[in-house]
Amino acid sequence: MKYLILIITLLSININQETDKLNGRYNYLIEEDNIYNQRDKITFKDSVFVFDSKYMPKGKISYGNVILLENFINQDLIISIPKDQIKKDTIPFYMHDKHSSAAHYLDEVVGKGKLIRIK
Repeated sequence: MKYLILIITLLSININQETDKLNGRYNYLIEEDNIYNQRDKITFKDSVFVFDSKYMPKGKISYGNVILLENFINQDLIISIPKDQIKKDTIPFYMHDKHSSAAHYLDEVVGKGKLIRIK
């Protein structure tokens, strides 16, 4: 009986860990003049993401208190997503410039947008 409870506990922990990562396809929208414009589609899989546009390079996802998407459109642009938002179908995100004049570039937002899950 103890072993059965241990196996069920380990399986439930493993299932919960999988939901803490971005997976699936999303429409990528940028806010410009209070209007959201669709730019492209993005496919997320664990720690990498790829744009549907063949000319865009693969990007890297860093998981922590805030999820960071690196190498988003260019190497200087970083996208931050609050960790509590990744389970939702519409995920707001914020853009940051690595060459910002702020002491820490994540403190200054240079743009924002949304990721909308494609079902």
